[in-house]
Formats: sequence, C-alpha cells, structure tokens
Amino acid sequence: MPSAVERTSDADAIGTHPTDVGQRIVVVGTTCAGKTTLAQNLAQRLRLPHIELDALHWGPNWTPAPRETFRQAVAEALHGATWVTDGNYSKTQDIVWSRADTVIWLDYPFPVIFGRLIKRTFRRVVTRETLWNGNRESWRGVLLSRDSLLLWAIKTHNKRRQRFLRNFQDPAYAHLAIIRLRSPGKARRWLENLATSVHHKPPGHK
Repeated sequence: MPSAVERTSDADAIGTHPTDVGQRIVVVGTTCAGKTTLAQNLAQRLRLPHIELDALHWGPNWTPAPRETFRQAVAEALHGATWVTDGNYSKTQDIVWSRADTVIWLDYPFPVIFGRLIKRTFRRVVTRETLWNGNRESWRGVLLSRDSLLLWAIKTHNKRRQRFLRNFQDPAYAHLAIIRLRSPGKARRWLENLATSVHHKPPGHK
C-alpha cells in the first residue's frame, strides 16, 4: 500500500482540470486554515453544493449537537452525489471520508495559522459578526475560557497534523485523492488555476 507521502499530492504536482478534484470534496486543516473560505470558493467554481459542518454542529449559545444527532445530520446532508464540505470533526470522519472522493488538506505552518486566528478573532469580536445559529465570539470566550480558540490552536496544531498523516495511511480511505496545500499562496494559485480550467472548459465536455 502507498505511504501517506506517496498518496499525498502537493498542489504543484496535480492537474488543474475540475475532474481532478472529483465531485465529493472535503476540505480539512487546523484551526483558521481557511477551510470554509476555500470550500465556498471551490463549490462556487465547480457549481457544487457547499455544506459547512460547523453549521450542523453548533446550536444556539455554542451548544454542540448531541453526537448521534450530529452524525445523522451529516449523513443526510452528504447523501447527494455531489458536494463540497469542510471540517475536522473526528466523530463524523468515518461518514464524511467514506463518501468523499477527494480530500484537500490545508497544511500550513503554525505561525501562519496563529497569525490568521488572531486577526480573524479580533475582527469577529469587534464587529460582533454573527456565526452559526446566532452565535458570536467574545473577548471572554477567546481569552479567558478553557475552550479558548487560541489555546485550542496551540494544543492541537501538531496533533491534528499527525492525525491526518495517520488517516491517509488507513486502508479504509485508500480510495481518496489527497491534495496537500502547504501555504495560503499555493492554495490561492491552485484555486486560480482551477477557476481558469473551469472557465475554459471545452464545449460539450462532461
């Protein structure tokens, strides 16, 4: 069986035609890698439905959905033949990855992630941006809570990276095409190339 490294393509080594990314795509990566933004852009370019797992997981007042309720919601949302989704939830990974044909891994260095997280958090708190089901981030939640995203990023960045590498070696996911993007710049160029290939798609091509 190929190793995780052999099965994981860097952006510079893969094709840019839309069929190269399949029709059931999951975007993963550590906190604040830009999973949702990339998934939204990708769905728009490929004209596929976008399903955000966070929206299915978080209820009002940051109340997480019960495990089985969440799993059922994810299974129903991904029942269709085509979609783009994003999220790292281990409790639904078996559902998402077994149905996907492509994983796009945003594998960015920690300084990049942490800098983006600070900027995003500051913007959300100051603007009172409304997230899923009316939730908002607060200074107390960000800085003082034991569930602080800043602490979460520090504790989980390397662990999550190692988890993905192990998952890519799992025979259960041998069917997946894995696209590894190691910087925001590479992700942006890859998406631009993909958008170009969609725009210039030959008439009658399926």
